[in-house]
Amino acid sequence: MDYNDQMKNRVKRIEGQLRGILKMMDENKDCKEVITQLSATRSAIDRTIGVIVSSNLVECVQKANEQGEKSMEELVQEAVKLLVKSR
Repeated sequence: MDYNDQMKNRVKRIEGQLRGILKMMDENKDCKEVITQLSATRSAIDRTIGVIVSSNLVECVQKANEQGEKSMEELVQEAVKLLVKSR
């Protein structure tokens, strides 16, 4: 799979968020602030997973269509399993 710049930038932003959270912890920031940032990071990770799975699904469908490997239903089921597994 080709991970485009948009996907990589999302992960870099998440990395920055996590570093910020560690800094907040080192500075003994309020629990609510830390939890808010952790929640935002989790949401960002979930959205990134969705982007990657959907891009992968499109790529797999196109490839399978060309090669006749798997049915559309099988590919969709695999994508759904990936999303469920990520939760």
